[in-house]
Amino acid sequence: MAIKVLFVCTANLCRSPMAEGVFRAFVERAGVADAFEIASAGTSGSFVGQPSTPRAVEVAASRGYDLSAIRARQLVADDIAYFDYPLAMESSHLVDMRWLAPRAFADKPKMFMSFAPRIGITEVADPIGKGQAEFEHALDLIEAGCKGLLDRLSPAIKKAI
Repeated sequence: MAIKVLFVCTANLCRSPMAEGVFRAFVERAGVADAFEIASAGTSGSFVGQPSTPRAVEVAASRGYDLSAIRARQLVADDIAYFDYPLAMESSHLVDMRWLAPRAFADKPKMFMSFAPRIGITEVADPIGKGQAEFEHALDLIEAGCKGLLDRLSPAIKKAI
């Protein structure tokens, strides 16, 4: 049974697709891709069906991550119940996720950066409308969070394969 991970940001155009791409690459490199189902979504439905922002695609590609197949989709209540790890990029997403969640699953969503506690940063700030440095910084945080997530899930991977 696959471990299901969902990364959530506002529009599903930069942070959550970058996290999806990074985590997908990490599990593939670790040889455990079959143990996971990985997706991303946005709390807003304004850009459903759109590709990731050009800058997110470019910054991710510069580090070997492919976002080309990812299209924005809106988070739905069933996502919270379905995914084992629904992960929020910032606290406003966590609030939205908990509000949307079926009552029995309201505590299931977690902050993505809680998987990288040594960094001391709790949110991945939205780089939309900002420069290259902000996208690079967001990707640095996402890589750290994805590494921490994979490390944390390592004991469960054997059961999922």
